[in-house]
Amino acid sequence: MPAPSGNKNIASSLSSRISTLGIVLPTPPTPLGNYVESSDAGNLLFLSGILPIAEGKLAFSGRLGDNLSMKQGREAALIASLKALAAAKQHLGTLDRLKKLVKLTVIIATTEQFVDHAPVADGASDLFVQIFGKDTGHTRLVYGVQSLPVNAPLIVDALFEIEPRGDDL
Repeated sequence: MPAPSGNKNIASSLSSRISTLGIVLPTPPTPLGNYVESSDAGNLLFLSGILPIAEGKLAFSGRLGDNLSMKQGREAALIASLKALAAAKQHLGTLDRLKKLVKLTVIIATTEQFVDHAPVADGASDLFVQIFGKDTGHTRLVYGVQSLPVNAPLIVDALFEIEPRGDDL
């Protein structure tokens, strides 16, 4: 049974909005270990922590406040967020089932002195606000750590609300 037309129109506008914004999704990420990049339960889609990988390698490596600037951190957050959307599309078959971003977590590799965590995470949040709109909002947790896998500067972790598949109705 197809989704009610009101929900379908809202959902299908997501692909249109992404296209209108000129956003091109990268290839989906691949796990670095024995886990999957995405898993859904009910109306939620959970993504594993996504690294800022472009063209098969880290776009940036190191720590903010050491060898990376806040601007580079924001760009890394944007790259990881685009990878997150690619993972969601791969899992769902389409982005049109994404209703909203519920929660965003950004873990940043920093020095002890680094304190600009929120502006770095805005590199991710700003993208999702552009795509989903200001009114949907999302909660966010941002924190700094000593190190991350493969010397990544940050990890983006996302939780989305999704529309049920047509055969789930």
